[in-house]
Amino acid sequence: MGRELPILFNTDMVRAILDGRKKATRRIVKFPVNTFTNKPPKAQHVKVYGDTLYGEMVHFYEEPFYSFYIKPPYRTGDILYVRETWAFNSCIECAWYEDESCMIDKMPTIHKDSESEGCYMYRADYPHPDRVVWRPSIHMPKAAARIWLKVTDVRVERLQNMTLDDFLNEGVILRPEAFDYPKTEYQQALEIFKDIWDSTIPKAKRSEYGWDANPWVWVIEFEKCEKPKETYGKG
Repeated sequence: MGRELPILFNTDMVRAILDGRKKATRRIVKFPVNTFTNKPPKAQHVKVYGDTLYGEMVHFYEEPFYSFYIKPPYRTGDILYVRETWAFNSCIECAWYEDESCMIDKMPTIHKDSESEGCYMYRADYPHPDRVVWRPSIHMPKAAARIWLKVTDVRVERLQNMTLDDFLNEGVILRPEAFDYPKTEYQQALEIFKDIWDSTIPKAKRSEYGWDANPWVWVIEFEKCEKPKETYGKG
């Protein structure tokens, strides 16, 4: 059985997963410092030994002679619980937020324990969340996870190798009329994804990890699954 590991998604991507649009994510491969140059390798100078593309250790090399291994963050069969922006409130607080109606009757919830009964709330469910004090996804406990994913494939590739299907599996939404023009639908999807990708990269790092830099990325494909039974009551 696969491992159970956390994965972070921002609010827009959580909504895409809930909608069934997002079936893959790409995460930057961060290279170790080259012991000969004292600098991280440049993406355009790095290649991968093909027989390790889907392996538990991927063998990279920077021409002409620097070779190194990196372990993918996930592997096929792993079960991932999504960490998202969240809040925890008592039933009294829930009633205040929802006009005297407890959130437990309106959305997926989890009771923390018998002494501090209440429910978890998720930023992705609220278009106007001003009255809620939200907590960062990085601090969300496993017990609060409502979205569980099973990893179906992990590989490494350059970011700009993406196809139209790759863009769509990342959650990109095209206008219906875009599909009437096959020669332009790829370009439209590319421009949308490029903006999304670059918005997640700090400006100081875009020359290294932005779309135009064409970095190496881990491609993690997944499908939604049920919460594993053995995790109930844990976390």
